[in-house]
Amino acid sequence: MEAIYGGVLIGVAATMMLLFNGRVTGISGIVGGLLNPVSKDKSWRILFLLGLLVGGFFLRFFHPVSFVTVSNAWRIDYMIAGFFVGFGTLLGNGCTSGHGVCGISRFSFRSIISTIIFILSGILSVVFFKLIRGYL
Repeated sequence: MEAIYGGVLIGVAATMMLLFNGRVTGISGIVGGLLNPVSKDKSWRILFLLGLLVGGFFLRFFHPVSFVTVSNAWRIDYMIAGFFVGFGTLLGNGCTSGHGVCGISRFSFRSIISTIIFILSGILSVVFFKLIRGYL
């Protein structure tokens, strides 16, 4: 049931961002705009990211079981995975929040293809890392 609530919240947030700010809710684009020294619209980007962090702290306080992990992965695995996610957002010209939530809802063919590639890459990565670590 939590997944349904989360999906609804993400959908409402993405819709509000588009209606009130005229922007697609793609996290990599929001962060990229913060890192761009020429960008003049940093205030809403900072507030958006702060909202994500505050939401995470609230979740940690009110539903701590959400942060329990049963993974046997090594920390280096997480760092490598993070690098590939960042590299993938550069190659895909966006991330799953931009392509998967906002792009698919606008029937963007490029976003549909990108999201399929993101999901397949994630599946293959998990299988690969589990095989090399002996978990499969």
